[in-house]
Amino acid sequence: MAVESIKHSSLFNAPIQKVWKAVASSEGISAWFMPNDFEPEMGHEFSLHTPYGISPCRVTELEPPNRLSFTWGEDWHVTFELKELEGKTEFTLIHAGWDEKKVTETGESYAVIRERMDHGWREAVLPRLKEYVEV
Repeated sequence: MAVESIKHSSLFNAPIQKVWKAVASSEGISAWFMPNDFEPEMGHEFSLHTPYGISPCRVTELEPPNRLSFTWGEDWHVTFELKELEGKTEFTLIHAGWDEKKVTETGESYAVIRERMDHGWREAVLPRLKEYVEV
């Protein structure tokens, strides 16, 4: 059974092109998220170098400067949505693909991992992105 996606929206005091460059370039993603070999090309296969190992990813949507989606591992799907608001940018993260019946290779349930990831996005990763784009 599918579990609700993680979804967080933030308003950044930065123009949309600056936020887009931060979320749709290898250099930008490395600065606030994880080392990677991302390229902004439809279908591009890339890797995120996580604390738990290398995760395979693939770009599934690319609509500059408003939307980027990619698969992450076997089950997850991450989307970044950007909306320009009078010189600022509304940024929405959607992390989907949670299934309460699945477990990770370490034996932890997706429900447990989802809560950990939700906390990580909210308390660590998205604040780093905000700080990065608002400099």
